[in-house]
Amino acid sequence: MTDFNINELMLAFDSLCVYRNLLNDGVIKKLYELGVLVCRKQPGADEFIRKYNEFFFELTSSNTIQSLKEYVIKLILFDENPFSRQAEKLPLDSIDEIMIDATSKDLDRLYDISRITSQQLKEYALANICTCEGEKRFISSLPAWEFDNKREYGPKRSSLNFEKMIDVLATSSKWGECVKNLSEFYFTNGSGIFARYNAFVWEPIGGEPSLRGIESPDPIRLSDFIGYEQERLEVIENTEKFVKGLPANNVLLYGDRGTGKSSTVKAIANEYREQGLRIIEIPRKYLVDFPAVLRLIKGRKCRFIIFVDDLAFEDSEESYTVLKSVLEGGVENRPDNVLIYATSNRRHLIKEKFSDRAGFRSDNPDDEVRAQDILQEKLSLSERFGITVIFSSPDKKRFLEIVEGLAAKRGISIDRDKLQKEAMKWELMYNGRSARTARQFVDWLEGSENLIK
Repeated sequence: MTDFNINELMLAFDSLCVYRNLLNDGVIKKLYELGVLVCRKQPGADEFIRKYNEFFFELTSSNTIQSLKEYVIKLILFDENPFSRQAEKLPLDSIDEIMIDATSKDLDRLYDISRITSQQLKEYALANICTCEGEKRFISSLPAWEFDNKREYGPKRSSLNFEKMIDVLATSSKWGECVKNLSEFYFTNGSGIFARYNAFVWEPIGGEPSLRGIESPDPIRLSDFIGYEQERLEVIENTEKFVKGLPANNVLLYGDRGTGKSSTVKAIANEYREQGLRIIEIPRKYLVDFPAVLRLIKGRKCRFIIFVDDLAFEDSEESYTVLKSVLEGGVENRPDNVLIYATSNRRHLIKEKFSDRAGFRSDNPDDEVRAQDILQEKLSLSERFGITVIFSSPDKKRFLEIVEGLAAKRGISIDRDKLQKEAMKWELMYNGRSARTARQFVDWLEGSENLIK
């Protein structure tokens, strides 16, 4: 559209075929309704003002204020459609030319939609809708939706791949020619929700369990850690094999509280995000939904770590048998693009009782005849993790090394003897020696540095 033409704008909306899901988006729907209203022969100024403000409200209700063009670009990158689903698995030259052509035309139409300005619509209304000076005054005062184009297009911790694709579309006036760039983006990052987020949690939404993308995941990186390098290395090496498509093992991180087991898994997910790694946390109470999660991500381009934090079971829990089946031996195999990383304070994951061993020598007719079988059944779950990494509480020397390393990273200047003395006092007063206690002490120290010199 070289000049503003409301009829051509509506044809651009109605002609979308590959990206047709975008018509269901709240902002796009309000813009479409505004266009439909303006196309009527004699809409009232009051109707125009109401629809205009409904659109403006939807556009500015997102987490960051953004222009219409910014918003449409983000929709394109995170839409799941026939082209994006194919492109996440296949290079562009393997996709049917008809699909590529349809996608290219859709992108040109979306560019036309994205560059509609508030001024164009207001000028159209002033010329074709207003019947008096009062109406013209109200319409002229309507807010503009063209915001500073230096604003961020997404979360502060968005991926480099995302930022590069943003720049391609933001600086192009021919989106239809960006199909190759877009195809490469989907091929690297996946499509839909898996392109938008790298961390997810499985939880009920509207009464039904579903996958929720986390807008601001824990930003911790491997470089943030001090200590436990050897323990962490085994998990890193296993993950690197996984993201490269090589055989890798499920991992159980077992050990004392506060030693960095959960943080290690989160940091690894952040570290390998650009290589297509995603993490899905399943709370223990939803482990019975494990098969549903696997079916949802099976066949996707991304690779997934299913993360179960603080794993432990009562022997009667149904989720125990579900997880055991998924780890090994179930009828429905675990997909090749999925690994399970779990943390636990219990070595064998299931609560053991002395009564479990009573059956070895028991006169009670209610005791199990094959008590050894029952015991082995309980021990078998942890054995189904290919790798078990033990995170033990640090001794005094290791604890102080962690404290000193964290203090140095923060740029805290304090006498070494004074630092160690204060750290040991903190450890005695609070949670004992652990990596978490060391971090909590350094957090306190950073805010109290001037008080203890």
